[in-house]
Amino acid sequence: MSKTTKKKDSQKKNREKKDTRPSWDEYFIEIAKVVAQRATCDRGRSGCVIVRDNQILVTGYVGSPKGLPHCDEVGHQLKTVTHEDGSQSQHCMRTTHAEQNAIVQAAKLGITINGATLYCKMTPCSTCAKMIINAGIKRVVCEKKYHQGKETEELFKQAKISLEYFDQSVEKYPHQ
Repeated sequence: MSKTTKKKDSQKKNREKKDTRPSWDEYFIEIAKVVAQRATCDRGRSGCVIVRDNQILVTGYVGSPKGLPHCDEVGHQLKTVTHEDGSQSQHCMRTTHAEQNAIVQAAKLGITINGATLYCKMTPCSTCAKMIINAGIKRVVCEKKYHQGKETEELFKQAKISLEYFDQSVEKYPHQ
């Protein structure tokens, strides 16, 4: 094979990669990452997109409740939680999670999210999982796993909610 033929094959492959549209899941995960840029807590900066029939219904990101100070302004309000197995983890209590903010936004705007798909950075916490179940969301797609996500995985399994990951690794952030 000549150098010219190899170069043309390489160029064709590059063109094909550029021309390949992302899947819907890839597309909405990327949008969730952009939404996360608005987050006001630098621990696990997270965004969420709720979608039905490939249409965005609402978004949410990590931040303090409206009108209250943000972590970026006054620092974190960390709480250490001791789990049943004796392990400990730290959680910022100043903020509302991206999933919570998206669900609340839907309620505020009167948008039904029953039967929708939720896209987020990592496995939702157990409190968010319970809200997701009660909101009627049927599928959750995460970029990565959450270090305390086992309870959520079990809740979703019991509730028959599909939980999918792009990457099986655990999301790392300060003060886990």
